[in-house]
Amino acid sequence: MIDPTLPLIDLHRHLDGNVRLKTILELGKKHGVPLPADDISGLKPHVQITNPRPGVMAFIEKFKFMIGVLADYDACRRIAYENVEDASREGIDYIELRFSPMFMAEPHDLALEGVVEAVLEGVHQGRDTFEIRVNLIGIISRTYGPDQGWQELEALLEFRDQITALDLAGDEKNYPGRMFVDHIQEGRSAGWQITIHAGEDAGPDSIWQAIEELNANRIGHGVSAAKDPLLITTLANQKIGIESNLTSNVQTRVVEDYQDHPLRFFLENGILATINTDDPGISGIDLRYEYEQAAPAAGLSAEQIQQAQRNSLEIAFLSDEEKQNLSRKVEKRIP
Repeated sequence: MIDPTLPLIDLHRHLDGNVRLKTILELGKKHGVPLPADDISGLKPHVQITNPRPGVMAFIEKFKFMIGVLADYDACRRIAYENVEDASREGIDYIELRFSPMFMAEPHDLALEGVVEAVLEGVHQGRDTFEIRVNLIGIISRTYGPDQGWQELEALLEFRDQITALDLAGDEKNYPGRMFVDHIQEGRSAGWQITIHAGEDAGPDSIWQAIEELNANRIGHGVSAAKDPLLITTLANQKIGIESNLTSNVQTRVVEDYQDHPLRFFLENGILATINTDDPGISGIDLRYEYEQAAPAAGLSAEQIQQAQRNSLEIAFLSDEEKQNLSRKVEKRIP
């Protein structure tokens, strides 16, 4: 289903939700972090989703051991590097990796700036080693509240020239976007693009707020947009992209099953919707699975899947020149 003449792109992947099981075991042993198992098969059900669970926050609980082993900056650097390596092995041409410094720092009380610096170093090392284009998106984790959000934002701003965009993620229901308007404006003033998690665990009003008050360039998940015809029209007309995550949305019960996912509806209505992985280490999938298994299960035709692939290039946080260079690179490898 993947069109080999187009770049393969993942626009929505949390690097702190994509930690290898082997790495968790090794870091746990190195730092004396108690784990529920000492082998991959025993650890897997504690880290990966094996059955759909109700609610986004239940999904987030699976991060416990992924971030729990980030005991020092070398560990943060390692998982960032391994994320780039994993993306390269998947055949991805361009990826936007996002991360929350607060989320990664909290278990071992690391300095936020140190976490950001370590992630940047790991990604840079990965880019130097593997032939893949990577941009970073910094996250304000709304779950910690607006005050902590300022601390997280300040840490990201220390490295503003090495970060491409700002995201607002976490507990959407209890910490709505209106609490972070000034934070996001500060990020935009720094020259960053804006993508907002909205309409995943809340209704269309959350997406409207992201568009009208946070001036989002893109929406992460955006599932509940399907309930509002005017919103559908607005997203299409304003070319606001949606970063869809099929398997993640099924596993968190945001939708009951793949066929209930609105991605096909979005594409049919001219929205620049895309296919992404979200937290592949937790979901137990990769981008090819989403294209080849999840998308057909969601009712997408081959043409719609390729349209989603084209949309990814169109809404990527790249300049027009960078997009052209990426396309040319893909063309050169076609026999």
